[in-house]
Amino acid sequence: MQIKAAIFDMDGTLVDSLVLWDVFWRELGERFLNGEVFRPSAADEKTMRTMTLDMAMDLVHEKYHIGDSGKQLFDMVDVIVDDFYRNRVELKPGARELLEHLYAQGTKMCIASGTEMRFIRIALQHCGLEKYFGALFSCFDIGKAKDQPDVYLLAQKYLGEKAEDIWVFEDSLTAIETVKKIGMKTAAVYERFNFGQETMRKIADRYVAEGESLAKLTEEAL
Repeated sequence: MQIKAAIFDMDGTLVDSLVLWDVFWRELGERFLNGEVFRPSAADEKTMRTMTLDMAMDLVHEKYHIGDSGKQLFDMVDVIVDDFYRNRVELKPGARELLEHLYAQGTKMCIASGTEMRFIRIALQHCGLEKYFGALFSCFDIGKAKDQPDVYLLAQKYLGEKAEDIWVFEDSLTAIETVKKIGMKTAAVYERFNFGQETMRKIADRYVAEGESLAKLTEEAL
């Protein structure tokens, strides 16, 4: 069955990058807490993983009183992110095979990510994925996270298809729930750093479990 259109999240779905959050917390502790371990509450971390990075750092500053401002924290982690996407980020297993399969069958594809646009471009270039995506959309530019449908609706406008004819590939429960509310099909991808895996498995139309490759979706009737 041919997919007319697809929207892909990037971090945690196509590339293995959510380990960056652990790097952020360690760096914040070293720089601002005299080397003490810093970790936000589970609820706050869950929320932050659906936010843009500047929003997340604002929350850390305001709630945990770390740093002089959210911008100071953002500027610090910005350097870490740039180096990671430019030099170290790797694809999730089977990502290239899935993209090549969809590309070969003429599926129109785009990215909808919470990551800043310049980092999306750097990561896609580093991984050699630019050819697969006709457009890139960032929550950072829109100013709304994935608990709101705005970035997906913008992507839908580009794709030019009805919601029910669009598949969205995501690793976040919050994102999957948002997408389902607007009637798009969902393919959920296991990510060890994300919350709500069992719920996501139950509500998504397709699920790539721990240890499975994204390439399995090339063999399923989507």
